[in-house]
Amino acid sequence: MYAVTPIRSATVNPGRAAAVRQVPLRTTAPVAPLRAADETSEILAITRSTVQAAMEVLAGIRPIHQLARRLDPRCLAVLQHRAALIRREQARSASPSLARLHKNSMVRSVRACPVAPGIYEASAVVVDDVRARAVAVRLERSKQVWRVTEFMVG
Repeated sequence: MYAVTPIRSATVNPGRAAAVRQVPLRTTAPVAPLRAADETSEILAITRSTVQAAMEVLAGIRPIHQLARRLDPRCLAVLQHRAALIRREQARSASPSLARLHKNSMVRSVRACPVAPGIYEASAVVVDDVRARAVAVRLERSKQVWRVTEFMVG
């Protein structure tokens, strides 16, 4: 695609038409495929943010629909069911440790390894007010987007 840019203004040579040159418009360079190091760091960042958001869903401070783009529908339903069970148990019981369950969760570490092209498995250590727990995640690339297809909270 080209933009039309006059070389001289029409007032310089009123008798002649202004000369016109075509200048290519700036286009974005084609995106190069990710190298292994870039892909692994992307997986680690996605895992960290997804696990942190899931812990906030379980704590009741984040709505579940914010994870709909990242989790596949089955994982989303399982996480929603677990969050509902926690809410029901907290309403039924007056246990102080249950009230602090999943509160102030923080992802301490994340590890990932490639299983196959476009598939990674990752694990995270999450610490909250009550205890430390492990989270296992499987990410698969579909249509240039990483989706969590398995999500297990220990």
